[in-house]
Amino acid sequence: MSDKPIYVTEPFLPPLEEFIPYLEDIWSSKQLTNNGPMHEKLEQALCEYLDVPEIALFNNGMSALVTSLQALNIKGEVITTPFSFIATTHALLWNNLTPVFVDIDPSSFNIDPSKIESAITSKTEAILAVHCYGVPCNTTAIQKIADKHGLKVIYDAAHAFGVQDSAGSVLKQGDLSAISFHATKIFNTFEGGAIICKDKKTKLKINQLKNFGITNENTISHAGQNGKMSEICAAFGLLQLTKIDHILNSRREVYQTYVEHLKDIVGIKLPSNKTNNSYFPIIVEKQCKITRDELHEKLKEKNIFTRKYFSPLISDCELYTHIQSETPHARSASARVLCLPIYPNLARENVVKICHHIKELL
Repeated sequence: MSDKPIYVTEPFLPPLEEFIPYLEDIWSSKQLTNNGPMHEKLEQALCEYLDVPEIALFNNGMSALVTSLQALNIKGEVITTPFSFIATTHALLWNNLTPVFVDIDPSSFNIDPSKIESAITSKTEAILAVHCYGVPCNTTAIQKIADKHGLKVIYDAAHAFGVQDSAGSVLKQGDLSAISFHATKIFNTFEGGAIICKDKKTKLKINQLKNFGITNENTISHAGQNGKMSEICAAFGLLQLTKIDHILNSRREVYQTYVEHLKDIVGIKLPSNKTNNSYFPIIVEKQCKITRDELHEKLKEKNIFTRKYFSPLISDCELYTHIQSETPHARSASARVLCLPIYPNLARENVVKICHHIKELL
């Protein structure tokens, strides 16, 4: 076993002394929440960095996703993917919506647009797609289907910080995008999230929904929640944003080191290069002498902790097994994908060590 565990991820933390001035400003202002100056500065800074028109900060990505569905007043059925983190579909359940699962494109792990249209019924109101591992969905094809059938499009963009496609930021696609700033994401605010929308009117409604539905001191117009980001989290986000180039470059180096050392191994398939390096998923193919689960356990014995993202499929979780679906590509991916450790401070020698062990085991 190695001397020190290598975990699948680790939060990026800038020098503590650099955070102290932000805390001193908060102590001076005595405003800890409710859209304070740090909150306002971070929204403005993220709009500029991400090249999006409007952004509403949240206390976490799940709250953002739940509120996205409320903001668009979605009812009935929502077409989505079973290959994602459970929060994607839990957000539907929290809004009393019915998930309809369709298969993924095995080359991208994203929802397959060619499977969507046959799943549309008279009860369908929206498509909830996921930019899985930071790989952009086929947004053009999805929007074409949505326009044809009068559907809303929401993107679970938890993995998609800074991701671009041919039209620019993928966060501008669809009606709304919900993003996560969880501690282990590329950009983190300790815990947090956001909704990206296209206009101030929509943002106003989102802001009301994340603040108990309060319109003004005399009026409550929605059954909202408390989804506000604190000033301390917003301040940490402002500091993180000053480090984002370093974070992205470091992740890119880790990603490229994996590719360099794993590209010639028969039996594993490497991920798409159209990504923001938020994850490094490999597919353990059928011809391998060991299974994905066996590789996962063998690496754990060497103090290397990988994750079987995403296993089980959401549709195999007890809450959702009653929903009929045919998703063979998603099922295959769920049985074969293994996400390797990737984070900015992962030393190159540890990446090489991980690759060496994988070569030995396969």
